[in-house]
Amino acid sequence: MKSEIKSKEKNIATLEITIDKADFEKAVEKAYKKRVKSIAIPGFRKGKAPRKFIEKYYGEGVFYEDAINIAFPDAYEKAIEEHKLEPVDSPKVDIQKIGGDEDSVFTAEVPLKPEFELPEYKGIKIEKVEHNVLVKDVDAEIERMREQNARLVTVEKRAIKKGDIAVIDYEGFTDGVAFAGGKGEDHELEIGSGQFIPGFEDQLIGAKTGDDVTVALKFPEEYHAEDLKGKDAEFKVKIKAIKKKELPAKDDEFAKDVSEFDTFDELKADVRKKLEESAKIRTLREKEDKVLAAIAEKTEIDIPECMIEQQTDRMLQDFAYNLQSQGLSVDAYLKYTGATADSIRAQFKENAAKAVKDNLILEKIAEAEKIEATDEDVEKELQKTAEMYNMDIEKVRSLMKSAMDGMKKDIVTNKTLEFLAENSAVKRAAKKKEVEKDESGTGSSRADK
Repeated sequence: MKSEIKSKEKNIATLEITIDKADFEKAVEKAYKKRVKSIAIPGFRKGKAPRKFIEKYYGEGVFYEDAINIAFPDAYEKAIEEHKLEPVDSPKVDIQKIGGDEDSVFTAEVPLKPEFELPEYKGIKIEKVEHNVLVKDVDAEIERMREQNARLVTVEKRAIKKGDIAVIDYEGFTDGVAFAGGKGEDHELEIGSGQFIPGFEDQLIGAKTGDDVTVALKFPEEYHAEDLKGKDAEFKVKIKAIKKKELPAKDDEFAKDVSEFDTFDELKADVRKKLEESAKIRTLREKEDKVLAAIAEKTEIDIPECMIEQQTDRMLQDFAYNLQSQGLSVDAYLKYTGATADSIRAQFKENAAKAVKDNLILEKIAEAEKIEATDEDVEKELQKTAEMYNMDIEKVRSLMKSAMDGMKKDIVTNKTLEFLAENSAVKRAAKKKEVEKDESGTGSSRADK
């Protein structure tokens, strides 16, 4: 086998690959042995016809297609390795000569990873990114925990007000006819949650248990169901019960119920610690995003369309998987939202183009800076996964064996982003400050973002 690059321009290399006649003959013989059992030739038992008779009966090239599939892939891989090419898609192959007493010659148009120049990527100036945890953030998280652990208490002898849970039966009508999906029984509706279309919940305020309420409203023009967009509707609603949330007190008993801590102060300190950890990660991620965006803006890359299409496919697969995990198919989603497969793909394609460009930049920077995934990095990632899923690390190691290359790539990407963030600079700009008293009574400040 021999190969040469006939041309190379933009993101396409044209290879000429020659497979000598002896090697191609071996491939033809393998193809014959593979297919002979299914071939019937007059005068021979099925599967027993000699190759020369089959070729005479069906034509000399009867086994050429199979022979190409046997011989070409290996020759192509050797050619790619020899010329140090980085394909990003399958080649377009043309046959120039094949079989007979001559060598077989093929041309392959190979889509390549684009070559480009990196701009200066160290010392990139970005606006300061900082997320501080304020007293109100801690209080909000405590309130969220109280909401999660609230109990519902049935309310007697008073009307519905905002924040209550109304237990209702309902049925919707348009033009006096009940419409599909507009009926429910024993539905618990939090008044003010925005769970139902605008106007529905507000019209239940003031009603009491046992009341029958007629809710009249208009469906929004952007409503997901085409047959209901902008239509006037009427709902017959039966108020079956009224409940209110009873929040637990902010005391030591609450701390013991919702955490491993014995006191409320310990719980609150832990909440602050976790929020600060999250704020630190958020700050780093935003900083990384800003630096990468600034580099990408200065980088020109002629990205092959196939790379964008492949990334779009991957994003759509993830999207479908996420829908499935919520018990929804893509077809059901399209019907529910009124979108089409083409419109969804178009939405993802723009993000896919950005993702491909970002990945190409990060790969090149990692190569330039010799950033790699060390054994220690891999071990830390495996340990983190084991702790997250409460699994034995050896079990995780076994399960992740086939995905190890992807894990290493992710590690390199993250290390490269951290490298860029660490080597960035902060733009100094005048910023307004807001002062808020912390729990000790002293003033703390943060810059408006």
